[in-house]
Amino acid sequence: MSNDPFYRSAFWRALRAAILKRDPICRTPGCGRPSSHADHIVPRSRGGSDDPSNLRGLCAGCHARVTRQGNSKPLRAVGCDADGRPRDPGHWWNR
Repeated sequence: MSNDPFYRSAFWRALRAAILKRDPICRTPGCGRPSSHADHIVPRSRGGSDDPSNLRGLCAGCHARVTRQGNSKPLRAVGCDADGRPRDPGHWWNR
């Protein structure tokens, strides 16, 4: 979370709760973990809105990866599931 006081506001807490209710499972294709972060698709720092259409629920791992990459790459699941299949539905093994 940033130092932006917005993220401590009652408005953000309510909006975050609504997004996590809407997206209980991480929106990264193939991830399947519970969402724990409401992520701005276009970050507020780049003019992104707080409209629900610009927010998505992500798990902690996917949110950390998206934050590190600066939202510049498409969401993709990393690794394999318990059966050894790639989590990324676009991987050629899953075709």
